[in-house]
Amino acid sequence: MKAHWIKLAVVCAVVAPSFAYAQAGDFMVRARATYLKPADKSQAIPSLGVATDAIEVSSKTIPEVDFVYFFTNNIAGELVLTVPQKHDVTINGIGKIGTFKHLPPTLLAQYHFNPSGQFNPYVGAGINFTHISSVKLNVPGVGDLDLESTSVGPALQAGFDVRLDKHWSLNFDVKYVQIRSDVTLKATNTKVSEVEVDPYLISVGVGYRF
Repeated sequence: MKAHWIKLAVVCAVVAPSFAYAQAGDFMVRARATYLKPADKSQAIPSLGVATDAIEVSSKTIPEVDFVYFFTNNIAGELVLTVPQKHDVTINGIGKIGTFKHLPPTLLAQYHFNPSGQFNPYVGAGINFTHISSVKLNVPGVGDLDLESTSVGPALQAGFDVRLDKHWSLNFDVKYVQIRSDVTLKATNTKVSEVEVDPYLISVGVGYRF
């Protein structure tokens, strides 16, 4: 009888991982809270007396949802989505000059190092497309400013999943996304600077595998 239970335990240990973790054809949805921290790099605007890196975009925590499909046990594709996010813009020495909104969907290819394990680290690389809208920027004594409406740039990613059971997992993820925009004087459509938002996005959340 004792030998029977030992054999049963060995069989369960071997078979269980195949039911519990990511495989080719699996689909996963994650919901995450993401802290967005812009790089705040910008060109100087001598005519306005604005120094290099003086234009700052506000940091904030945003909701994020992503969809992952496993093409093989190790290789997956991820689409990251959120809703349009509103940011304050300030200039050192002047203060807040207004706001804008951006919508930054990102598509990534991922490599998962340990898809059959409880701890599964991964890396990813892909492309970000950002749409900028609702630009309301004004520098006193100068006039309204505008931002280029689209930005396309690379995205890099690293993170890990910790499996809780057959379907649920915890997730930690860090991304770097290149988002850049020309700053123009609205009245003349003249470029006066370029802003490198280039944010780091630090995320925590939960995932559900179908």
